[in-house]
Amino acid sequence: NFTPSSGVFGSAFFTLTGFHGLHVMVGLIFLIIVLLRSLRGHFTVKKHFGVEAAEMYWHFVDGVWIFVFSTVYLLPLIRG
Repeated sequence: NFTPSSGVFGSAFFTLTGFHGLHVMVGLIFLIIVLLRSLRGHFTVKKHFGVEAAEMYWHFVDGVWIFVFSTVYLLPLIRG
């Protein structure tokens, strides 16, 4: 019976995990685009910002996941 309308924790849980899932989907699309561009030879040793941008984006998603995991899964354990 845990739904988005089951209180503040339910709303926060589904909002945080939903936004994180959205960012993961965007990151996967980003990686597919980088893969297709690399197969076409668009990147060189000196010209590869698209690869670096995808890497930076995934670091952002990792950081967000640490926040989401801590807030949703660890904070309730600590608070009891």
